[in-house]
Amino acid sequence: MADELGSIVVAVDGTSGSGKSSTCRGVAERLGLRYLDTGAMFRAMTWWMLEQGVDVHDAAAVAARVDEPVLASGTDPTGPTIAVDGVDVSAPIRTDDVNRAVSPVSTVPEVRARLLDLQRQIIAPTGGHAGGIVVEGRDIGSVVWPQAEVKVYLTADPAARAARRALEEGGSDVADTEAVLRERDRIDSGRATAPLVQADGAVHLDTTHHTLDEVIGLLVALVEQSLEPAR
Repeated sequence: MADELGSIVVAVDGTSGSGKSSTCRGVAERLGLRYLDTGAMFRAMTWWMLEQGVDVHDAAAVAARVDEPVLASGTDPTGPTIAVDGVDVSAPIRTDDVNRAVSPVSTVPEVRARLLDLQRQIIAPTGGHAGGIVVEGRDIGSVVWPQAEVKVYLTADPAARAARRALEEGGSDVADTEAVLRERDRIDSGRATAPLVQADGAVHLDTTHHTLDEVIGLLVALVEQSLEPAR
């Protein structure tokens, strides 16, 4: 299947907690594709800013240092990695401090421009990377790679998303988690640069009443359908 898919790009956008990461990793693994979590890149940038003592609410201060950290994203869906200056930050980027700071950092245009360039380098088959890729984020189909062969927009009811996220975080308060997710939605959808939107041509999939395996199956089917004209 991977050979048949060639350099296909599957762009998956959507709200926080809608199941993007688990779904995309499952689809990539099932189809033998690479995987990129662009959200982890924004989190890694945020983690670095916090470590350096940069005021994440000062856009000018963030912009002034955006070119300093060296980010490296692994694309193996069975064990994706993210490193900053050679240090694995897969765990630190999931802390509450980063959760609270990632939205203001992500709205800084210079941050988005820097990471957009890195994302396109990883996605492009001309960048020395073999095979297709499943990419998740909030502006993949609309900004990062609008020419993607398959575009999907994942959503879920806020209460369902909060319950999932709280479970992932080991029993966080569901009400507090839902409030954080709703605020993240507001910021992501309202920012001036690359807001969260359903990209033109994207298939909207509400995951509220689906299991993870069902959602993975639906996306795999969409990818397989995209090959039909070529067969």
